Amino acid sequence: MVIERSFDLQTKITMNTYESPRFPSGLSMDEFDYDLPDELIGQHPVEPRDAARLLVSLDAEAAPSHHHVRDFASFVRRGDVIVLNETRVIPARILLTKPSGGAVEVLLVDNVEGGYERVWKALVKPSRKIAVGTRLSAGDSTVVEIGDRIDGGQRLVRLLDARTGNVLDEEAELRALDEIGRAPLPPYITAPLADPSRYQTTFARLPGSVAAPTAGLHLTPELLDACLARGATIERVELCVGLDTFRPVTVDRPEEHEIHSERFRVSESTLQACAAAHTNGGRVIAVGTTSVRALESAVAASVTSGRTKLFIYGSYEFRVVDVLLTNFHLPRSSLLLLIHAFAGERWRSLYELAKENQYRFLSFGDAMLIGRQGNTRSAPAADLHLSGEMPPFSEDRESPPDKVRST
Repeated sequence: MVIERSFDLQTKITMNTYESPRFPSGLSMDEFDYDLPDELIGQHPVEPRDAARLLVSLDAEAAPSHHHVRDFASFVRRGDVIVLNETRVIPARILLTKPSGGAVEVLLVDNVEGGYERVWKALVKPSRKIAVGTRLSAGDSTVVEIGDRIDGGQRLVRLLDARTGNVLDEEAELRALDEIGRAPLPPYITAPLADPSRYQTTFARLPGSVAAPTAGLHLTPELLDACLARGATIERVELCVGLDTFRPVTVDRPEEHEIHSERFRVSESTLQACAAAHTNGGRVIAVGTTSVRALESAVAASVTSGRTKLFIYGSYEFRVVDVLLTNFHLPRSSLLLLIHAFAGERWRSLYELAKENQYRFLSFGDAMLIGRQGNTRSAPAADLHLSGEMPPFSEDRESPPDKVRST
């Protein structure tokens, strides 16, 4: 089988992506740089999950308080809606062998949708000397075929059945990855992970992410049951977490940053539950920044699913989320910009307090529970539904053919 140029992403993929408007922020990324000592980066998940520490600042006027995640339910009120991202991390890191015997590592980044043979964007190491069409072996049953170079130093790849040469469908692909893949841990975690399930939430259901929605790693079924017993309800969304979560912002101004798109899904019933909470005096509590982006994208774009490049920074006006459970994030990151937009300038004092008290940072670190600054919503509860009006989408690629041709 010979790969033709139809394997090139630029000639065949169309994907409508919501892209939020950019606005001058008056901010410099230097304001989001802070010293993070290596010893404060969590290298191992804490046991049990809910034993992680929790810094609480629901009211900017009140002093922060120190707790543990197991206390989370005590801050939940009757009528609140807790929103979880039920995405599941796929074992996207694959160690492969070239026909010559050399070692190659492939990290699957994002599946390219289109209704035909499955294609992935991937980071390939080393990439420069691997020709288009090269097949890398992973055991006896699966090969990975390398395609064209695309933006961001990535390559297109697809997984094939070693016996037939056919492209694997989604179900077979997931089985193969379970067999040959490894958990794609962030680059700042250098210690081996003894139990791969600890890089999954207990409620993970829908495969598709290459990074975990880390705030959800702390929650146990028992803790969620305790939240229900307090009179809260639980809703679920999906946002497939990509590598942008680890990528520092390298430009001087936030508005100049190019954020990657991610797939999301939010049901109409979830938005209705959020609207009902607002109407009845409850709060929407998002577990993690990925849940925030899914909810805010659905309302901004007026769609239940798609791709989003929603970039939350500066004076962004939140329409859905009132309270956020989140980990402590990397310096100069888009996630830290989101925290600033949500909590205001107090993020700095909270991070300094966490450092002084030896909280652990990043994916396997501790968490904080914060209320939105100003405690006001830019949209009334009645507006939290899908209006049917088309959002601003970017369409910068040609329409896909019926299939990827091969000979």
